[in-house]
Amino acid sequence: MENLKFFLIDFEGNIFIKDVKNLKNIYFSFPLFTHPPIRPSTHPPIHLKKYPISFEKYQKAFNEVIEEIKKGNTYLLNLTFPTLIDTNLNLKEIYSISKAPFKLFFKDKFVCFSPERFVKIENNKIYTYPMKGTIDANIPSAKEKILSNIKEMAEHTMIVDLLRNDLGIIGKDVKVNKFRFIDKIKAGNKELLQVSSEIEATLPKNWGENWLELILKMLPAGSITGTPKKKTVEIIKKVENYKRGYYTGIFGITDEKTFLDSAVIIRYIERGEDLSSKLQVLSSTHPLINPLTHQPIYSFTYKSGGGITIDSNPYNEYEELINKVYIPH
Repeated sequence: MENLKFFLIDFEGNIFIKDVKNLKNIYFSFPLFTHPPIRPSTHPPIHLKKYPISFEKYQKAFNEVIEEIKKGNTYLLNLTFPTLIDTNLNLKEIYSISKAPFKLFFKDKFVCFSPERFVKIENNKIYTYPMKGTIDANIPSAKEKILSNIKEMAEHTMIVDLLRNDLGIIGKDVKVNKFRFIDKIKAGNKELLQVSSEIEATLPKNWGENWLELILKMLPAGSITGTPKKKTVEIIKKVENYKRGYYTGIFGITDEKTFLDSAVIIRYIERGEDLSSKLQVLSSTHPLINPLTHQPIYSFTYKSGGGITIDSNPYNEYEELINKVYIPH
């Protein structure tokens, strides 16, 4: 693919666009295109330790969301929080070993290994694939349980309706091609079943002339905000009380004529401080220097969350937030 542009748009709408041939210290991988290829590096067994927010802090925000739902200000809200993690890998190594349909290493600031496509454009057709609903694949009858779960069904249906509306803003002849199909994804040492749908619309044949404007009209992505989108984003900023930054933004590539592919920035790790200087004040059970490589174990922030509806259980949602902190190798 020649004359490709790379684009990155964060949760606040800040835009980075550059020709792929001119990218420096930026690596990405899509199903059909990788730039540049990175050979997997050898590494010791992966160390990953999580330091999530307290359940009490999470429950306070959760209760605020439920009150907003009761008031009718939102029906579905994607509540997220940062989790401090320690790992013996640096961001480039995480990018190299992680397995996901969409990956991004951005200037040693963050890495993303996302399972979720945002939109894909081929010729003048645009497709989006909202993902809502996950379950451990090893649970007996996991597929039947996730598809019959009333809360998960309601959440997924609301997101599909929201994305149908978003496509309708920029296209015509909107239709749902597939509703609630199952994909299997790798989540660290686990396998998860992920529920997705496929929605399609028709764009003007000259969409490439104003592709960025079309994309911006759909942002932020509905699957990581909620519905109704505008009011829900206002509530998110109030109850989360931290800046998502690049997390839950999007990144993609396009030739500005016939092709565009993009992903939602979830499964996201952000650079933190080098913890090796704290070795003397932490316990010996905290292995800040890897004994095999003699390299420091780094501290990063991993941001994760899930959708909240009136039927959500705070304990289950808190557990989901923590379970989504993993490196899919």
